[in-house]
Amino acid sequence: MMRHPNRMFILYGVVTFILFIIMTLMIVPLTTAGDQVIATLVLLGAFAVHLVLYYQVYLNYIRPVQMTNRIIDELVKGNYRVNANESFHQDTGHLAYSVNRLARHLQSLNRQEKMHSRQLRTVIDNMESGIMLIDFKGYVDLVNRKFVDLFGKTESSYHNQIYYDVMKQKNVYQVVQEAFLYEQTVKDSIIVSKDGYKNYIEIVGAPFFNESDDIRGVVLVFHDITDLKKVEEMRKDFVANVSHELKTPMTSIKGFAETLIEDDQLDQSVRHHFLSIIYNESTRLQTLIDDLLELSKIEKEGFQLTRLPVDIHALINSCLTIIEPIAEKKQIKVISRLDKKVTIHVDHDRLKQVILNLLFNAVSYTPENGEIVIDVTNQDHWFNLSIQDNGIGIPNDLKNRIFERFYRVDKARSRETGGTGLGLAIVKHIVEAHGGFIEVESELNKGSTFTVSIPD
Repeated sequence: MMRHPNRMFILYGVVTFILFIIMTLMIVPLTTAGDQVIATLVLLGAFAVHLVLYYQVYLNYIRPVQMTNRIIDELVKGNYRVNANESFHQDTGHLAYSVNRLARHLQSLNRQEKMHSRQLRTVIDNMESGIMLIDFKGYVDLVNRKFVDLFGKTESSYHNQIYYDVMKQKNVYQVVQEAFLYEQTVKDSIIVSKDGYKNYIEIVGAPFFNESDDIRGVVLVFHDITDLKKVEEMRKDFVANVSHELKTPMTSIKGFAETLIEDDQLDQSVRHHFLSIIYNESTRLQTLIDDLLELSKIEKEGFQLTRLPVDIHALINSCLTIIEPIAEKKQIKVISRLDKKVTIHVDHDRLKQVILNLLFNAVSYTPENGEIVIDVTNQDHWFNLSIQDNGIGIPNDLKNRIFERFYRVDKARSRETGGTGLGLAIVKHIVEAHGGFIEVESELNKGSTFTVSIPD
C-alpha cells in the first residue's frame, strides 16, 4: 500500500463513496427488509471491487506516468542524474526504461559538452592573442585572459556589457561596425598605454554566422605587436646607423682622394697628411665591417662556444698588456685585484673579447689621471668580473640603451677613440651565450661599474 496516496486518488475515492451513499439511500427504501441487506452488501462489494480495480490502475499506470512526468521535468531543468523506477507494469516499465535511456544519453551529451567547453576555454585562455566575443546585439559574451592582460580589469567587468561602453577606442568601434555591416574580416590597430609603456595592438574583427547564414555576432582578435614594432624600429635604426657609419668614412676617403687626384702640386707633407687620413678612415671602416660581421655571427642561431678551463689571471694579464699602453697615454692607472688563482670553463677568445671591450670603453670614457679597477671573484660556481672607472658616467635613463647596437652615450668621444658603437652589444651577446648576464651601475660624472657574471 502507498504511504502517501495521491490527492486525485483520495478525491476519486471520496466522490465514489458519496455516490455509493446516495445510491444506497435511493435503492434501499425501494426494497423489502430482506432485500435491503442483500442490496447493501452487493453495493458494498461493488464499491470494494471498484476501489481495488481503481487502485491497481493507479498503481500500474497513473502513478508511473506521474513519476515519469516528474522525471521529465527534472531533465528539462538540467538534472540528468534522476532515474525512473523500471519495476512497474510492462507498458509503464518500458516507458520508465526509455526515459532512463534518454536521461543517460542526455547526461552523456551534457558531460561531453562540458568537457568540450572546458577544452575550448583552456585553448582560448592560453592563446597568445586577446579574444572578445560580441553577440548580434552588441553585448560582450566572452573575453579571455590575454585580453584582460592587455586591457586590465576583470573578465566579469566586460561580460554582458555593451562593447562600446567597455572599449572606448574609436578604432575598435569602427572594426565592429564594419564587420557587422560588410560581413567580412576587418583589420585595424590601436595604441594602449599600460604601466607607462605604449603597447601596439593589431585588431582583427571577423563576423560569425548560424546555420542559416544569419550573422550572430563578431569575434575580435587582439594581437600584441609591440615586439614586432620594436624589431621594425630597431631594423630601421640599424639601417640608418649603418648607412651613417659607412657614409662618414667613405665621404672622407672620397673627398681626400679626389683632392689628391685633382691637385698634383700639393706639398709632400700635405699629401702625406691626406693619405694618413684616408688610411685611418679605411681602418675605421674595416673595423666597423669586422664588428658587424662579428655581431652577426654571435647573434646567429646555433652560435657555438669552445669551453675549456681558462686561467683568469693569465687572461686578464694578457688583456692588460694590450690596454696599458693606451691607458698610459692618458696617465690612467689600471689596478687589478686578483687575490687568488681562478680557473673557469669558458671560451677563451670570446671572454678575452669581452674584457678588452670593457677595458677599452673604460679607458675611452675616463679622463686623464683617472683610475680603472678590475675585480674578480668566484662564488657559488659563479664567476664575477667587475671593471670600475671614475669616468663621465651614464645617465639613469640611458642605462638600458647602452647595449643597443650603435648607441653611444657620448657620440663625439666614441668617434674620436675609434669606437663603432657595437662593442657593448657584442659583449652582451657573448656573456648571454655563456649563460650569464651583465649589469651596470653608474652615477653621472662619477664613473661606471660593469659586472659580468658567468656560471662555471
